[in-house]
Amino acid sequence: MQLSIIIVNYNVKYFLEQCLFSVEKAMKNIDGEIIVIDNNSSDGSFDFFKKRFPKINFVWNKTNNGFAKANNDGLKLATGGYILFLNPDTIVPEDCLEKCISFLQTKNNDGALGIRMLDGSGKFLKESKRAFPSPATSFYKLAGLSKVFPYSKVFAKYHLGNLSENKNHEVDVLAGAFMLIPKRILEKTGAFDEQFFMYGEDIDLSYRIQKAGFSNYYFAESTIIHFKGESTKKGSLNYVKMFYKAMSIFVKKHYGQKQAGFYGLLLKTAIFFRGSLSAGKRISKKISFEKRNQAVNTKVAVAGSESEFEEVKNLLKDAAPGATVVGRIETDKVFCKNTIGSMRDLVNVFSFSGANEIIFCEGQLSFKEIIEAMKKVPENIAIKIFAHGSHAIIGSDDKNLPGNVILKKQG
Repeated sequence: MQLSIIIVNYNVKYFLEQCLFSVEKAMKNIDGEIIVIDNNSSDGSFDFFKKRFPKINFVWNKTNNGFAKANNDGLKLATGGYILFLNPDTIVPEDCLEKCISFLQTKNNDGALGIRMLDGSGKFLKESKRAFPSPATSFYKLAGLSKVFPYSKVFAKYHLGNLSENKNHEVDVLAGAFMLIPKRILEKTGAFDEQFFMYGEDIDLSYRIQKAGFSNYYFAESTIIHFKGESTKKGSLNYVKMFYKAMSIFVKKHYGQKQAGFYGLLLKTAIFFRGSLSAGKRISKKISFEKRNQAVNTKVAVAGSESEFEEVKNLLKDAAPGATVVGRIETDKVFCKNTIGSMRDLVNVFSFSGANEIIFCEGQLSFKEIIEAMKKVPENIAIKIFAHGSHAIIGSDDKNLPGNVILKKQG
């Protein structure tokens, strides 16, 4: 078997559903398997998935064992020559996995691979490429110098701001949302360190891959969506505590006790300060987001076929009566009923129609086409995705806030 994909799920069933649709399509020409480890979700994931995706191996934990341990449990079941650790709140394009495997083959499989990621609003996620969090690198980031000098090789080193997001690079850290690793490398380095409950385990494994003599690569020739807000609630005190604990473990493990004392104090002070600010911003954003939703009538443009347009229109009528569907964005060259523009000219579509939200329908459009189109959507336009056969329209307006789910009427 060529590829084993391991996904850890925790209370994000509607995001996982669309993730699995995309992964199955990306596996079309690959001999592989998909393993989902559920960490005792309380959102009805078991009942939701028990009769769906029959080719996928679901494992239902009775307790939440943490991200690292759940991935390791999946790895014990995996038989593929390549292992992909993938977050459930992601969408991958149809040709992504073949491209990634081909790239590693050009490197004689002597390395692991991370990928270019966009958030739910189509913005590039800087954590797609990172350096190790040395004391100096972390200080520059936490002190805000990386924002002042975003392309500096020194001050913006944490996110490798001097390296182009559109080119392949050798990097230090692979994001845990998408880590493709030849299994033989994992057999030498070991899997995730289960001291890390959540956060930091990807940095630790990336570090051990380099120490074992292999390389980590940032791959820019394919792009995935990582909604992120679903798996990272950055404003919460719990996040601050878990992140600090993870970084403390990493520093003590790899930098030694001498540096750990200084670095630990720096991290503790800075992370608590930034976490407090983040909490305040989170509350402020949530309030402003709710006010915006109350004050502004949602005007929706639907990108898809005529039948997809009608399906979304009926769905919104039941689930989001405050939304107004202004028309359909044509995916072909033929302009028909309800058409307000084409995919080739999205900017003018929004100017002409007054729409402040777009729903991309996967079906006539591929996941790859949707991801490419997201890059062209103006910043002030909300984006949602509705995959063919799925139970919900999903989206995420802010990477630090929970995502949006609009459910189909059942029955």
